[in-house]
Amino acid sequence: MADFDPWDPAFLADPYPAYAELRARGRVLHYGPTDQWLVPHHADVSALLRDRRLGRTYQHRFTHEDFGRTAPPPEHEPFHTLNDHGMLDLEPPDHTRIRRLVSKAFTPRTVQRLKPYVHGLADELVSALVAAGGGDLLAEVAEPLPVAVIAEMLGIPQADRAQLRPWSADICGMYELNPSEEAAARAVRASVEFSEYLLGLIAARRREPGEDLISGLIAAHDEGDRLTEQEMVSTAVLLLNAGHEATVNATVNGWWALFRNPDQLAALRADRSLVPSAVEELMRYDTPLQLFERWVLDEIEIDGTTIPRGAEIALLFGSANHDPAVFEAPGRLDLGRKDNPHISFSAGVHYCIGAPLARIELAASMTALLEKAPTLALAAEPERKPNFVIRGLERLSVTL
Repeated sequence: MADFDPWDPAFLADPYPAYAELRARGRVLHYGPTDQWLVPHHADVSALLRDRRLGRTYQHRFTHEDFGRTAPPPEHEPFHTLNDHGMLDLEPPDHTRIRRLVSKAFTPRTVQRLKPYVHGLADELVSALVAAGGGDLLAEVAEPLPVAVIAEMLGIPQADRAQLRPWSADICGMYELNPSEEAAARAVRASVEFSEYLLGLIAARRREPGEDLISGLIAAHDEGDRLTEQEMVSTAVLLLNAGHEATVNATVNGWWALFRNPDQLAALRADRSLVPSAVEELMRYDTPLQLFERWVLDEIEIDGTTIPRGAEIALLFGSANHDPAVFEAPGRLDLGRKDNPHISFSAGVHYCIGAPLARIELAASMTALLEKAPTLALAAEPERKPNFVIRGLERLSVTL
């Protein structure tokens, strides 16, 4: 499996040829360096995301010892306490209880009410970029838009928002394959600092409730929908991290793809009605979340291969989104693609609760850039982040 190397810069630059090789080799393949079973085909990834024999956690059913796993090092505990109480890493019934409470903030009506705010903010950010004659699209538009939106929903004061992105970036470093001790130390420190900040904010909202999501979670708790303080903290961190990481990376990955496919960019500039399908195609074409992991809770079989309880499965979203069995000419960027069942937002009980909001944000920034910066062009070859799981760029320099 020489071509599949998540730490090789050449692979990170373009992993899609290696995925084609994986798909040709079979439906499930064991990968020694991470002791994971790689699943590269769309049909299998889609089905396993819905398979209740797999789970994001195993601790609702087994101890580490029963499951044949080693407990995390004690020094990593602050990260795992924070991470393990968020709904993304919980299974029913805890997942169901927390998701039901959070979903009240993401109803279609609530999300639609945010639309004018999102579009207004996108216009402001793009106008500033245009006034400056260009700059870093990531830092000036892609990042501040979704961070501001989710911070607004959570009720985080404007003065405190600059801390959010660094904390999030350090915590998300632990989601990469085999993270280094340095990455783990950064994640632990960020987990402690972010948790302490949110505990203070929760205390302030108890004294003076607002219209924000944190106040809503406190009210739900007081009305009998039990939500521990740790679950409130973990939920807020998850919503912030998940609520902007994918959107930031989808934005810059998408514009980098458009600059590399000038015919498609020209078509988009000529026909703004392509924006909704362009958002879907760009998320498929260069998927911001390349891999999603599941634990095998009960033995399963894939194409004659038995995968035992206690094993870990790596569902390759990036490969599934380029599977020719589902997508015609998957290596071609086609902004008008009609049939596009990409799985960039996952599926099953862990389907992204913020997907409708993410679509609004991506469409808002794209529309603002098309309207206010019609001559936007690449200023320098971008540098890719040295990450595999969360795929993005360090910066995307643009000019007018």
